[in-house]
Amino acid sequence: MARVYNFSAGPSVLPEEVLKEVADEMLDYNGTGMSVMEMSHRSKAYEEIIQTAEKDLRELMNIPDNYKVLFLQGGASQQFAMVPMNFMKNKVADYIVTGQWAKKAFQEAQIYGKANKIASSEDKTFSYIPDCSDLPISEDADYVHICHNNTIYGTKFNELPNTKGKDLIADMSSDILSEPVDVSKYAMIYFGVQKNVGPAGVVVAIIREDLITDDVLEGTPTMLKYKTHADADSLYNTPPAFGIYVCGKVFKWVKAQGGLAAMKERNEKKAAILYDFLDSSKLFKGTVEKKDRSLMNVPFVTGNEELDAKFVKEAKAAGFENLKGHRSVGGMRASIYNAMPMEGVEKLVEFMKKFEAENA
Repeated sequence: MARVYNFSAGPSVLPEEVLKEVADEMLDYNGTGMSVMEMSHRSKAYEEIIQTAEKDLRELMNIPDNYKVLFLQGGASQQFAMVPMNFMKNKVADYIVTGQWAKKAFQEAQIYGKANKIASSEDKTFSYIPDCSDLPISEDADYVHICHNNTIYGTKFNELPNTKGKDLIADMSSDILSEPVDVSKYAMIYFGVQKNVGPAGVVVAIIREDLITDDVLEGTPTMLKYKTHADADSLYNTPPAFGIYVCGKVFKWVKAQGGLAAMKERNEKKAAILYDFLDSSKLFKGTVEKKDRSLMNVPFVTGNEELDAKFVKEAKAAGFENLKGHRSVGGMRASIYNAMPMEGVEKLVEFMKKFEAENA
């Protein structure tokens, strides 16, 4: 069977070259006579895999030397708890709520201290990013937390909030490596890899070193202290070894594409094909304010639920998978991550035009 165009929000499409390379090495990685799946995480061969992955990510994102890169488990959702456990020293933190995951992070933080919702776009179903130029930042806040790109609602921070000197922590699960990032503007960036980087099961945390201490909330388990993992170079316990290996291959693939500036250019072109069509279409319309549109996740609707369902069904039959919107919002959503080829978006728009002609 031919490969489909997979528009899933995550786990999502991976670069075909990477999948082929992984397949070629499945039974024998680099002359070891075994798969990476079978390899000890304490072996020389694996040490090289994880160290190279970190080195390539540092180069791609231009990560300053005073930041640690940690390969962890538990997905971004576990970070919602780890962040306050490790950093809520004053038991106060500010949260900007721009979507489902930002909201979950905010709710989780309330378990550990006083979490303040200082801005939100929930009043219009998270279809925009609130003005964050002059927020009521709490004087004693330990940090300000954002979700940089909202997978479900298709919005993105094109300008970072003014945190008035407070540390900024960002969940970048759905737009990491899609464009250049100035890491020094953040105290911490974390991301689940299953959208733009690799198979589910790995989460990467990039943390400024001065924040990584033993001074954590009482009762924080050893495994949930960043210091535990930082001191052991992400090898305190058995890491998600195979997933990290695939992530390492994707880092090399992104470098081969020309790095993050080239990715951004390509992603902008790709997104423009779809957004331009949505803006001119009589049947389909985008659901996000133009200035806040994501380059990665594009939600759209016809305005008629039956027609939406018909579109999803016919699209699937035509080889376009996973276009149904998140269950909380309905409609459609095309996730067009780094690994989605330009051709996939062009073909989707072609199909949408045909559908519109037949169902106008």
